Parts: sequence; structure tokens; C-alpha cells
Amino acid sequence: MTETTQTQTRAVPPRDGAPSRTPEYRLAVDALRGLREDLITDAFAYRPLPRMGVDGPITRRLPPRLRAYAVWTPHAVVAVLVLWAMAFGTADGYGDSAALNALLALGPVLLTLVRPVGAFWVSMAVTPVAAVVSNSHGDWPWTIGAFASHLMVMTIVALRTRPRAAAWMWVITAAYGFVVTSLLGAGHYVNNTVPLLVISAMAFLAVTVVHTRRTAQREVTAQQTVTEHERSKRTLLEERTTIARELHDVVAHHMSVVAIQAEAAPYRVENPPPELEQAFATIRENAVAALTELRRVLGVVRAEDYEAPEAPQPTLADLDALLANVREAGLTVEKAVTGAVRELPQGVELSAYRIVQEALSNTLRHAPGASARVEIGYVLGGLGLRIVNGAPPNPALIKPSPGAGHGITGMRERVTMLNGEMTAGPTDDGGHEVTVFLPVPPVSEDAA
Repeated sequence: MTETTQTQTRAVPPRDGAPSRTPEYRLAVDALRGLREDLITDAFAYRPLPRMGVDGPITRRLPPRLRAYAVWTPHAVVAVLVLWAMAFGTADGYGDSAALNALLALGPVLLTLVRPVGAFWVSMAVTPVAAVVSNSHGDWPWTIGAFASHLMVMTIVALRTRPRAAAWMWVITAAYGFVVTSLLGAGHYVNNTVPLLVISAMAFLAVTVVHTRRTAQREVTAQQTVTEHERSKRTLLEERTTIARELHDVVAHHMSVVAIQAEAAPYRVENPPPELEQAFATIRENAVAALTELRRVLGVVRAEDYEAPEAPQPTLADLDALLANVREAGLTVEKAVTGAVRELPQGVELSAYRIVQEALSNTLRHAPGASARVEIGYVLGGLGLRIVNGAPPNPALIKPSPGAGHGITGMRERVTMLNGEMTAGPTDDGGHEVTVFLPVPPVSEDAA
């Protein structure tokens, strides 16, 4: 048995007796709201024409004195347009009539400097006045001066506002032209409403292209800024992650040695007293607890696919291999060691190696062809490093390869981690120098 179910759709009346809103009604309301926002609300607000930026590809090449005057280029363009409008206005009559038409033509254009939207309404208001003053039976409803002035005003206002305002100005101009022509157009030979609308539409099209290009440039600049910030942040985090990994490896190694030595120490003494056994047991427990906590805190910096290197971390003993590597890359480098060479803590050895490595890498990137010198000084209170390179042989022809820009930051973080001191900067001969001091606390005989 088959049952057929019929569903009847009923129109649900709006609640509280509110009338239904059709899409056409909402579209009209939105359009009127846009008109009010663009051309009515604060139409005569004071909005002075801003000065032009001088960071463009052409203006930045100007001499400083000309660049100071180049910022007033928009105002100079408006001043030229004012003169043109006045010249066109004088063609609408003779004597006093010509002078009055010239004033009516230049006034709205001049007003665009401070009140752009208000200038449009002033131009609309003076259009019939100019038609009456000129007593012309030729061009209608815009006289020659009013035609030129209104076209200039709409173009300037479109450049200074959003494209929607330009569309509304075009619609209002068209409505005025067709209404006046249909009511008062008798006796006039030339109706210039259509030419004005065509020329203004072409001007608005060019203005829209300019607006679109400016918007695209702003978006690209903003995106580049965000991208550069994210890249810098990511590079810095990667450097810190590398330092944290190395710190984890170094400290974990020493804590493991402490735990093993504390466990084995009682067996190296014949009949150790219970207090000594208890002391070593406490040391071992604290070392194991610290090692567990260290791995829990610092172990999170390891990525899931990160594999610990099987080879031991490099030290200053591996510096000769590093220098041989950079020599193969074309860098002439010398090494000088002063003081009594001794084994330093692993963290100091690793940081010193990385600092020398980064300084030589910067020399290869930013001063190709220059020679470098690495000086290592073993002093009583720590380790001194000095890495200096000369100027590139021909800076005008050589283009150094771009780097991430965080080598100095990474070196400073390593130095700060060890409570050391570092200076970096250019030398008098056009090279670069990095000076580092890493303190090493003296080891007492009891601790040894």
C-alpha cells in the first residue's frame, strides 16, 4: 500500500505585525544609506588635501630641495585646474558676465582643497546660476565653464573618496541633466548632458583603476610586512630552539655523569661510613630528579621528526676543520691562539664554536672576497674571541648574498646565556668585527 503525503507550504506572517521586506526594498534602503554616508553626512566637513609622499621610485631620486617641494604636487595640480576653470568660465559671456562666470567656475574647484564633498554640491548649485548669468542659448544645461568645472570637481572628489561616491555623483548629475532638459530645454540647441556623462564615466573608470592599484599596493605591502615579521619570528624561534636543544644535550650529559659518579663513588672507598653512602645516594637522587625535570621541560623543544646527532657536539678542538671548510669556500682566514690552552666546559666550547662559525658565515655572505682572522684568547677568567674581516675587494661590483639577518641575534643569545659580553660593529677600514668574552668560573681543587 502506497501512501502519498502532500506538504502544503504556508506563508508565515511576520511577528508583531511587521511588514515583510522584499529584496528590492532592502536594496533600495542600502543604496540610500550609501548615498547618505558618502555625500550627505558631514558633506562640508573640513578635509584638507594631504601632501604627496616622496618615497616613490621617482621622487626618492630627486635632490633633497626638490623633494621638499614635491610634496605639494597635488595642490599645484588643483591650482592649474582652477586656472583652467577660470579660463573656460570667461568664455560664457562678456564683461561682468564673463568675470562672474569665471568666479562660479573656479569656486567649486578651489573648494576641493578643503571640503571635497561639499565642492560637488556647490558645483551642482552654481550650475543653474551660471546658466542664467551667461544668457546663452547654446550649450545646455551646463555652460562651458560649468561643464569644465563640474567635470574637474567630480574627478577630484572621486580621487579623494571611495568609488561608490563617484557612482552617486554620476547618478545625481545624470538625473539633474535629464530633468532640467526635459522641463527647461526648449530653445536650446545643444544638450551637453550626454557628453558630460560619457567623459565623466571615462574619468571615473581611470580613477577606479587608480583606486584598485592603490588598494592592491597597500595589501601587498601589508602582506609583505606580515610575512617578513613571521619569517623573522620563525628564524628567531628556530635559533632559540637550536640553542635549547644543545643546552639540553650538554646539561643532560653532565647530569648523567653526576648521577653515575655518585652511584659508583661508595664502591671506590673501602668500608665507607653510612653518612657518606647516604650523601652520595642523596646526590644521585637529586641528579636523577633534576635530569628528569630537565628532560620534561627542555625536551618539548624537539620536533617529532628531530633526531639527536650521533656525533658529539663540536668544540674548539674542531675549529681547524671548520676553518678548512671555509677556506675551500674561498675565504682566506687565519687563526691565532694566545694563553694556556685548556679544556673548558662543554657549553662554553660549543657556544664559542658556534659563534666563530656564524661570524665566518656572515663574512662569506656579506663580504665575499675579504680576508678574515680568528683570535682565541685563554685567560684566567674565561675565553676571549675576536673574529674580524676586512672590506670586500670591490664593493661596487660584488653583490653579497642575502641572509636571514639573525646571525648577530643568535650570537648575542648564546653569549647572554653564559653571562658573557659581546660587541659587534664595522671597523675603520670597512670590515666587520665581533668581540666576545665568555666567563669561565675557576674550578677549585676540592671540586675537582
